Amino acid sequence: MTRVLVTGAGGPAGVAVIRSLLRRSDVEVYAADMDGWASGLYLLAAGHRRIVPPGAADEFVDDVIRRCSEDWIDVLFSTVDAELPPLAARRDELRAVSGTRLAAPSAETLAVALDKFALAERCASRLRVPETRLLDTTAIAHRWTFPVIVKPRSGSGSRGVRLISSREQLEALPFDAGTIVQEHLPGDEFSVDVLADAQGLIVAAVPRTRTRVDSGVSIAGRTVRDPDLEATAGAAASAIGLVGVANVQLRYDCDGRPALLEVNPRFPGAMPLTIAAGVDMPSLALDLALGLPLPERIDFVELANVRYLEDIFLSPAEVLRSENAAHLEGE
Repeated sequence: MTRVLVTGAGGPAGVAVIRSLLRRSDVEVYAADMDGWASGLYLLAAGHRRIVPPGAADEFVDDVIRRCSEDWIDVLFSTVDAELPPLAARRDELRAVSGTRLAAPSAETLAVALDKFALAERCASRLRVPETRLLDTTAIAHRWTFPVIVKPRSGSGSRGVRLISSREQLEALPFDAGTIVQEHLPGDEFSVDVLADAQGLIVAAVPRTRTRVDSGVSIAGRTVRDPDLEATAGAAASAIGLVGVANVQLRYDCDGRPALLEVNPRFPGAMPLTIAAGVDMPSLALDLALGLPLPERIDFVELANVRYLEDIFLSPAEVLRSENAAHLEGE
C-alpha cells in the first residue's frame, strides 16, 4: 500500500487530489493543512488528518519531513504555491530522511514558473508571449498600446492585477522591480492542464474555458479540443523543463494566436473537470513519482461542468485546532 500525504487540503486543488487518490485501492491518503477548518481534512478518517505550519514559515519543511517520517509517507503532494519552493529546495533531504518522494517540478522549473518576468523571457523564443517589462524607466518610456496590464511579478490568482488605461496612469506608478507591465491581450482566456513525463514529453494537454471564475478559480467551464491551445501549452511546459503537472493560462491576441499569460506549476482548483474528461492527473502524477511508466499520450472528451457548494457535517470536537484559525472556547 502506497502512503500519500496531500498538503493544502483546504483548497479546491487539494480536495481534487485527495478525491482522485481515494479512488485508488492501492493508496492510503493522509491530508494536511495549516487550518483546522480545511474541508479536505474531513474527507479522511481522523487518524489521517494533520496540521502543519504555513508554507512560508521557517519551520514548515522541518515539520513536514518529521510528519512524513512518522507516518511512513511514500509520496508527498503539495497543492500550495508558497510550499513548493522550500520543499523542492530540500527534496533530497526529504527523500533521505523520510524516504518520501516529492511529486512536484524541480526547483529550477518552479523558480521560472513562479516569476512571471523570468517566465516570459524563457518562453519568448518558443511561443507567443505578450510584451513584458519590469516596471522601471524603460517600461514607462516604451510605446505601449493602451490599455496595459500591471501585475505582481510573483503571486497567483488575480491578486494585484490592474488594467492601466492611459500613459498618464502608467507614469503615475512608482518604479518597482517586483511588478511587471504587460501587453493586454483582448481575446478569450483558456486554462490548459498539462502533464509531462520523466523525460519532459507531454503526455496530456487538456484545454478548458474559464466561463465563470471566483477568486481566481474556475467554477464553470468546459474542456475543448483545440490543437493550437494544446501545442502552445505544451511548448510552454517544455520551455521550463516541466516534469509532472502544471496549469498553463493562455489568452488569444489580436491576430487570433494563443499567447502565454502564466504557468501555475501545481494542480489547479478546476482539476475535477480534467479528471472527469478522462485524464486523471493526480493518479498519473503518483505513478510518475513512483517511477511507473506513463502512456505516451492520453486523450480526453469535451465535457462541461458547474461547481456547487458541498457540506461536510461532523461533531465540533472533531475539528482540529490550529494557530491559523479562529477557534473559540465553548464553540
